Amino acid sequence: MSKFVNSISGDANNIQIGSGTNIQDNSLVHVAKSNLSGKVFPTIIGENVTVGHSAVLQGCTIEDEAFVGIGATLLDGVVVEKHGMVAAGALVRQNTRIPSGEVWGGNPAKFLRKLTADEIAFIAESAANYCSLSKAHAVENAKPLEKVEFEKVLRKKFANQDEEYDSTIGVTQEAPPELTPSTPAQ
Repeated sequence: MSKFVNSISGDANNIQIGSGTNIQDNSLVHVAKSNLSGKVFPTIIGENVTVGHSAVLQGCTIEDEAFVGIGATLLDGVVVEKHGMVAAGALVRQNTRIPSGEVWGGNPAKFLRKLTADEIAFIAESAANYCSLSKAHAVENAKPLEKVEFEKVLRKKFANQDEEYDSTIGVTQEAPPELTPSTPAQ
């Protein structure tokens, strides 16, 4: 269980979240209750969207396979089109439209550049990775307590036998090449 809680509050309108979407720790999803235009906006998040940690989504629409970076804030009436990306820490002002294939960032957010094909592919890959991780967590959470306790004993017993293997989450950790000691020439 995460020690951080996301807040989803649809007190004045509705919130829709599509399948395959991940909204990370400390994020806030809210609807526009009142604003200068007098419009009350729902918050609609499409399928296979990644929303980074501590993002604030307020009365906005994020289409399928879009990406919102860590700590970004999207205000009333914002639309992020499919394959659009909001950079970490960006403040996207009211009624801004982020076109497909573009990265917007800054405060206030503005167009930075076009996404590469690899970056567009990364958006779908990111959502798929979080979906797989959620399935792994579901399997772990379904285990009986006795099995969990037994596996803890095994992990403790075999800990530190392979420096690159993290037995807690079952993955091999890869160090960036610049942090890996080079092998001396023979």
